Amino acid sequence: MGPLRDAQLGAFTFFASALPHDVCGSNGLPLTPNSIKILGRFQILKTVIHPRLCHYVDISRGKHERLIVVAEHYESNLSDFQKQGKAVSPEKVLRIAYEVLEGLEFMNKHGLVHRALGAHNVLMDCKGNVKLAKFGLYHMTDHGADVDFPIGYPSYLAPEVIAQGCFHPSDSSHDEAPLPSGPKTDVWSLGVLLFELCAVRIFFFFFFTNDFLLFTLKLTFSLDAGAGFQGRRLLQNIDLSDRLKFILNLGCMDDIVTVLAEEHGCLDTIKELPPNVLELLRKCLTFLPPKRLTPAELLRDPVFSSVSCLYTPFLKPVSLFSSSLRCAHLELPDDINDLCKDDDEDYLSERAINEVYHLWCLAGGDLEKELINKDIIQSKPPICTLPNFVLEDGESFGQGRDRSFLLDDTTVTLSLCQLRNRLRDVSGEAYYPLLEDEQSSLPQSNSSNELSATVTLPLIIRERDTEYQLNRIVLFDRLLKAYPYKKNLVWKEARVDIPPLVRGLTWAALLGIEGDIQSKYESIDKDTPIPTDRQIEVDIPRCHQYDELLSSPQGHVKFRRVLKAWVVSHPDLVYWQGLDSLCAPFLYLNFNNEALAYACMSAFIPKYLYNFFLKDNSHVIQEYLTVFSQMIAFHDPELSNHLNEIGFIPDLYAIPWFLTMFTHVFPLHKIFHLWDTLLLGNSSFPFCIGVAILQQLRDRLLANGFNECILLFSDLPEIDIERCVRESISLFCWTPKSTTYRQHAQPPRAPAENGFGKTATYYSSEYQDTPKTDLSREPLALSDLKAEVSPRISADDLIDLCELSSAGLAKRTRAGKPKIIAVDIRPVEEYPSNETQFLIELFATAFRSSSTLLNPTASSFNRGHITGSVSVPFSTAFSPDGELLQCPTSGILHNYKGRVIVVISHAMKTAATFAAHLVKVAFPRVCILDGGINKLKPTGLLTVPSPQI
Repeated sequence: MGPLRDAQLGAFTFFASALPHDVCGSNGLPLTPNSIKILGRFQILKTVIHPRLCHYVDISRGKHERLIVVAEHYESNLSDFQKQGKAVSPEKVLRIAYEVLEGLEFMNKHGLVHRALGAHNVLMDCKGNVKLAKFGLYHMTDHGADVDFPIGYPSYLAPEVIAQGCFHPSDSSHDEAPLPSGPKTDVWSLGVLLFELCAVRIFFFFFFTNDFLLFTLKLTFSLDAGAGFQGRRLLQNIDLSDRLKFILNLGCMDDIVTVLAEEHGCLDTIKELPPNVLELLRKCLTFLPPKRLTPAELLRDPVFSSVSCLYTPFLKPVSLFSSSLRCAHLELPDDINDLCKDDDEDYLSERAINEVYHLWCLAGGDLEKELINKDIIQSKPPICTLPNFVLEDGESFGQGRDRSFLLDDTTVTLSLCQLRNRLRDVSGEAYYPLLEDEQSSLPQSNSSNELSATVTLPLIIRERDTEYQLNRIVLFDRLLKAYPYKKNLVWKEARVDIPPLVRGLTWAALLGIEGDIQSKYESIDKDTPIPTDRQIEVDIPRCHQYDELLSSPQGHVKFRRVLKAWVVSHPDLVYWQGLDSLCAPFLYLNFNNEALAYACMSAFIPKYLYNFFLKDNSHVIQEYLTVFSQMIAFHDPELSNHLNEIGFIPDLYAIPWFLTMFTHVFPLHKIFHLWDTLLLGNSSFPFCIGVAILQQLRDRLLANGFNECILLFSDLPEIDIERCVRESISLFCWTPKSTTYRQHAQPPRAPAENGFGKTATYYSSEYQDTPKTDLSREPLALSDLKAEVSPRISADDLIDLCELSSAGLAKRTRAGKPKIIAVDIRPVEEYPSNETQFLIELFATAFRSSSTLLNPTASSFNRGHITGSVSVPFSTAFSPDGELLQCPTSGILHNYKGRVIVVISHAMKTAATFAAHLVKVAFPRVCILDGGINKLKPTGLLTVPSPQI
C-alpha cells in the first residue's frame, strides 16, 4: 500500500440488510449475516492499488449490521468546479476524463465496476490528479443485493440500469435477479460528469416526459434520507409499458448531447467545445450499451491523442515473493542529498496508509466516536423503538423506521492530530533505522532508552504501545524488503517480538518462503472434484467460525481452495480432520494472498508435522506421543507419575494438540502469540508447549482422578498464553536436543543455495540436520521406546553440552546450555576401596561454576570413565523395591537434584531401570546415554587414572 503523503483517512458508514432470525440455510446452519458477507468481499479491495483509485484500508462491523469503511480520502472533488460556476477548460476536461478512465480500466481488469460514479466521488489530490472514491461499494454489497438502498446516483445512472428497476433478494415479486452492471455503465456516468463540467450545470432527471414516472423515479433513486426505501416499492407498481416507453423514447434521440444541452439551456456552450471533446461526450453518452465503448477501448480512442502522451503506464509493485526483480525499476537521484529529509519534514506521511491507520487506532482512534461527533451515527432512546403490536411468531407492527438506518454517504475525515501529538517526540532516525551498523558507541537518545525499557513489558502492552509499534513496524518493513538477504536479522528481531501488522510476511520469512509462489499455486488444479471435497465442506463451517473473516463466504471459498491445493499437491498424504484448523492462522494473516497461505502451510507441515498426514499415521503419532510422555517425565516427574498411575495417557488428550499444533484448542489471537515463538524453535518445541500447558493445570490434575481429568480436558480451562510461552522457552532451554529425537521426523534438508541461510544455533537447528556419526542417536523400536520412562541423550550431544574434547575439557562455557552431570551406575566392585570417599570429594569440586567441569585427581578410577562423572552404583542407591536408600551416594543425588542427570551404564536396560527409579522418586531432568559407556570408548575421552604406587 502506498504512502499517506497529502492524503487523509476517511470513513463512511452504511447498514447491511437484516436477515430473519428463524431461517436456516441449506446446510441447516443459521444464515450468514449480510454484514459478514460484505466484510469478506471487502478484503480483496485492499489489494486494488492504483494511482487513480483511493486505497481501501479497513472495514469494521458494528451493532445492528452497521459497517464502517476506512479509505484514502481527499477534501477536494469535481463538485468544487460546479460550485465555482466557471467552465472547465477543454484540456482539463480531457485530462480528467483520461484519468478517470485509467482508474476504471484498472478496476475492470480486477472484475470491478464502480456503479456509484458521481461528482463527489471523483476526488482530486493536491496536484489536481483524479482519485476515484467508493469504487468498491457495488462489489462488496454483491451488486446491491446485501443492502436496502440502490447503488449509484440517479443523475448518473445509465439507461439500462434504470430500465431494470430496483431489486432486493427478499422481494418475492421478482423471479430472478437482474444482470449485474458492466464496465459500460460507468462510461455513461462519466459522460454525464463531463457534460456537467463543460456546461457548468448540475442537472437531475432531465429526460423524463412522463410526470408520474419522473416523480416515482425521484422517489426510487433519491438519496434523501426518507425517500430511498419507500420509492423502491413505488417503482414496482409502475406498469412495465411506462418504463419501456421512456427507454424507447430515449433511444430514438439521434444526438443525446444536443438534447441535453437544449433541455438545460447551454446549447451555445456545448457547440463551442472542441470537436474531440464533443466526440468524447457523444461516445460516452451512447444510448445502446452494445454501441457504447468500454473504458479500455475509450482510453485508446483518438480523442485522447493530445493527452495520452502525458501519462506513463502504471507498473504494478513487485511483491515480496515473486520471480520478478524487485530492484528492476529502482532509480536513485543524481544527488544523494535529495534523499535526505528536512528537519521539519512530516515523516509520518511517508509511511504506508495502512500503517498510519494502525497507529491511529493504537493512539486511541475510535471510528464510531468520530462518526458520532459528526452526527452521522445518531442514537435513539430504546423505548422509542418499541413496536405497537407483536404477534406470537415475532412479527411486529407499528414500529417506525429509524431514519438513522438509512444511507448517508457522507465521508468523515479522521483527524490525525492525536496520533501526531503522540509521536511528536519520535526522532526522524526512527523512521529510517540503520541495518548494517548500529553504531553502539554513539550515545542513545531518550526514545531509544524508553524502547529498551518497553521490551521488558508484557507482550500485550507492547502491542498496544504506539511509539514502540512504530519503531518495530518500520524496522521489520525494512528488513522484509531486504529479505532474504537480511534473513538473519529477521530471526534476531523476531526473538524480541513480531508486530501484528507484519506478522504474515514475517512468518513467511521465518519459514523460508522464497520464489514465485503465485505461479506454483496457480498451476495446481483446485477445481476438479476429489473424494476429499465432502469432508472439507463439512469441516470448514466448524473451523474458527467465531472470527468474522473466516466465517464469511469468501473465507469459506479461500479455505476450500487452499486446503484442496495442499491435498492435490501432496498425493502421498491425505486430508485429516484438523488440517483446516492448521490452515486457519495462515489464511487469516494472508487472506488476500492464497498463494502465500498455501506456501506457509506447505513449509510448516514438513517441519513440525512430518508424515502426520499419512493415510496410516499410527506409527508416527505413537512415536510422537511416547516422546511427549518422556518429556513430561523429564520435566515434571511427579505429574508424570500421577498421570501414569490413573492411566491418563497422552493418547487421550494430546492428539488434537499436536495434529493441529494447538490451533484446535486455542483461539486465533492466542495462536498468533504462541506461533510467534514456535516458528523460532525446532520441531521439538511443541513438546515443551504441551508440558507448559500441563504445568498450568498441574494442581488440578494432581488433585483429580481419571474421570475428572477427562472432563477437564473436554473443556480446556483458560490458559495464560504468555506464561505458557515463557515457560515453554525455559523448558526448551533445559532440554538436550537429542532427547527429543524421532526416527519419523523430517529427514536432513539440503543447505540453502542462495547463501542467505539462517545461522544455525544449538536450539533452533534440527538434530536430524547434524551430520550423522557413530555417536549419534540410533533409531529405536516403538516397543522399546515405550518401555523407557526417560528419554535418551546421544553421545555427541553429551560431549557438546559438557564441552569435552580430546584434551579433556574446553576452556570456555556456553551460556544457555543445560547444567548437566553424568552419573556412572556401573558396579562398585570395579572401584578401589577408597572410591566412595573420593567420589564425594570429586562431586563437591566437580562443578565450581554452573557449567564448568574439573578434572578429577589421579588414583581415583581404575577403569575408563568420563572426566568429572560421578559414580553412583545401582546396588548402593536403590533397594530391590525401588526405594532410594539413605547412603552417601543418595546424598550426592539429592544435593544436585535439578540438574540434567545423564545415567551411564554398560547395559541400556539397567540404565533405563535406574532412570525410572529416579523418576519414581521425583527426580527431574533424568535421561539415559544412548549406547551406554561403550559409545564413548572410540572417542578417546575416557580417562584411566595412574595406579597408586
